[in-house]
Amino acid sequence: MGDPKAVAAQIRMKLPSLTPLEGKVASDILARKDIDAATPLREVAEKSDVSDAMVVKVAKKLGFAGFREFRQGLVDYYNSDTAALHSEISEQDGSGEIVQKVFRTAMQALEETFAILDLAAFDRAVDYLHRAKQRDFYGLGGSAQIARDVAHKFLRIGIRASVFDDAHMMMMSAALLGPDDVVVAFSHSGTTASVLDAVDLARRNGARIIAVTNYAESPLAGLVDVVLCSTAQNSPLLGENATARIAQLNLLDALFVATAQRDRATADQNLDRTMRAVQSKRRQ
Repeated sequence: MGDPKAVAAQIRMKLPSLTPLEGKVASDILARKDIDAATPLREVAEKSDVSDAMVVKVAKKLGFAGFREFRQGLVDYYNSDTAALHSEISEQDGSGEIVQKVFRTAMQALEETFAILDLAAFDRAVDYLHRAKQRDFYGLGGSAQIARDVAHKFLRIGIRASVFDDAHMMMMSAALLGPDDVVVAFSHSGTTASVLDAVDLARRNGARIIAVTNYAESPLAGLVDVVLCSTAQNSPLLGENATARIAQLNLLDALFVATAQRDRATADQNLDRTMRAVQSKRRQ
């Protein structure tokens, strides 16, 4: 794990692949922030009320060679500017503290999402969207709002996309897709049953699938051609989803711009046409 900014994000993304006890140990260790280069394995294990062997097992399942590499990765992350951005909101915080903490938490999500971004996967997603005959976006709840925002941007440059936020409509869409089509599936958890069912059907019909999710090893990620991950630290009040949406919106903005660049002349021409069309609806 080369980039210190990516360490916490890469750990969080692997949590769904751990057992409940392993996940608790990983979360406990990540939240401590007092681990340094001299912290012994025994102390870490005792703080989580598990054996030394369990901590080593968790470290390896998270992608580290062992405890020492895990410990050094955490130390490097704790010493990064990104780690210092997040702090919990307390009942005593006034408006100034609340605004600062909310903004800084969003900044952390952006920094960490940028650090883990797989540019090769990003470029494949751009290729699929640019070449697609039909582009269908699937998402429920907050994920559907992200899908609508992206579809709106694409329409401005003449790229049409359909948004489906109903389980039955998603399945109907998936039934009609083929090898020339693309699905972008939005699911923070990567476990939303309706999205998984529709994606599986679309995949069996030959469509290319892009997933936008928080977890690279989620069930959704295992079904798709391209995984684009956002990441955010969980917060008791803000939650994980709310902050992750900030990162997703920026990630999809980048995807939109990169797709437009594939045929910039046409994109600029269509952008001018659509902007002039709505200009007439504004009061002077």
